[in-house]
Amino acid sequence: MSMLTAAALLVGVLAASVPTAVQSIGVCYGTHGTGLPSAADVVQLYRSNGIAGMRIYSPDTTILGALRGSGIAVIVDATNLDALVADAPGWVQANVLPYKDDVSFKYIAVGNEVEGANTHKILPDMQSLSDALSVAGLGGSIKVSTFLAGNGSPLLANIYPYFAYRDANGAIDLNFALFQPSNTVVHDDGGRDYTNLFDAMADAMYSAMEKEGGSGVPIVVSESGWPSGGGSTGGAETVENARTYNQNLINHVGNGTPKRSAPLETYIFAMFNENQKTGDETEKHFGLFNGSDKSPVYPISF
Repeated sequence: MSMLTAAALLVGVLAASVPTAVQSIGVCYGTHGTGLPSAADVVQLYRSNGIAGMRIYSPDTTILGALRGSGIAVIVDATNLDALVADAPGWVQANVLPYKDDVSFKYIAVGNEVEGANTHKILPDMQSLSDALSVAGLGGSIKVSTFLAGNGSPLLANIYPYFAYRDANGAIDLNFALFQPSNTVVHDDGGRDYTNLFDAMADAMYSAMEKEGGSGVPIVVSESGWPSGGGSTGGAETVENARTYNQNLINHVGNGTPKRSAPLETYIFAMFNENQKTGDETEKHFGLFNGSDKSPVYPISF
C-alpha cells in the first residue's frame, strides 16, 4: 500500500491551523459527561499536572472565564460554519475580545471533522475569521487556516492508530500500534523504516500533502488517544493498553517522525471519560482522569 493510500485510509483531517513551535503536550477537554468537575477545578488539574495546552470544542464562556490568568495555551473550536460566514466579526467580538488580555488563545479551529456539503464553507469561514481577527488587532497572534503554505500555517490532523488497528481485522500487530517492540517494520519508497503505526500515519499525511504541493507544511496532531474500555477487538481496549499508548506517545513525539525530525505538537484525547458521548461505546472511555473525583484512570507523566 502506498503512503498516499494509507493517508486516505488512516488519517482523519480536522480543519484548522497552528504555529510550528512545539511547547508541550496538550489535552482535549471534552464536557460530555455527568459529574464532571467545575471548569475552575479542571483548569487547576491541568496546571497541577503540568499540562500547558488545552483544546475546547466551543467558546464556552465558563471555561474561558476559568482560563483567565492560567497561562494555558488554548485551541478554541468554531463549529457553527453558517454563523461564521454570516458574522465573523461578531464571533470575534463575543468569544475572543472579552478574554484577549488574560486568556492565551493559540489557535482557532474552524469546524471539526467537517464532511460532505459543508466542506465548501470552510475556506470562506477561515478567510472571514482571519480578516476579523486582523481588524481586531489579533491577526498576528491567533492563527486561523488549513493547509495554506503561503502564510506559514501548519495543518491540524487527528491521528488515531487505535482506529486503524481496530478496523484492520487483525492485519496490524497490536504492539506496532502501541509503540511497543514488534516484528512489524514498514519500509517506504524513500528508504525509511517504520517501527510504529503512529509514525507511518503521520508521514502518510506528509506524503499526501507533498503530492498536493504542500511539502513545506508541517502538521500538528489535534487528537490522538486510546480507549481504556468499551471495545470489541478482543481485549485491546484496556487500561494498560491506554496507558501504554498515551505514555509512549508523550515520550515519542518530541523526536518527530522518520520523514520530519522536528518535534510534533500533539494533543491527547481526552481529559475525562465522557459517558454521554454517542456512537461507538469506546467513545466514552478515552479519558485520562475520572470526572467524579479527578483521579487518574491510570498513572501517566507529562
